[in-house]
Amino acid sequence: MKTLFAKPGVLLLLGVLTCTATYGQGVSAKTTDESFIMENYYKVRWGYAEEFILLWKKNHYPLLKKAVEKGDLLKVTAEKPRYHSTEEGRWDFKVILVFKNVQAAFDPNLTETYKKQLYPDADKLVKDEQHRFELLIAHWDVPVQAVELEK
Repeated sequence: MKTLFAKPGVLLLLGVLTCTATYGQGVSAKTTDESFIMENYYKVRWGYAEEFILLWKKNHYPLLKKAVEKGDLLKVTAEKPRYHSTEEGRWDFKVILVFKNVQAAFDPNLTETYKKQLYPDADKLVKDEQHRFELLIAHWDVPVQAVELEK
């Protein structure tokens, strides 16, 4: 998959369209029952990575935990680099999502039903999320698959 840099939200849409189109070409029905892994990378303005991570943990992570409780997501983990790298290859935060299947991975409403329950002040959530995305330089999603090493 080609690495693209775009405004937040735009890249996600491109990734969904690309992956869905690729997935739909000759894939057996059995594949739909297999877990699907997506790595989300975030590159944040210098000096704002910790603020971005705190906002992500406050506003987005609880939604993902609800999806885990429901069973659509199997696992959510996050990583950040210990040291910084060159600007070209730099990322500040990575989230690894293991979905129960590809349909869950590309469900645009996966966490929508939990927003009112978790965030009764919708205006505050929108404002906080807008600020989180203002801190971003780039965001990209990479669908990955395991490589069997013993076969």
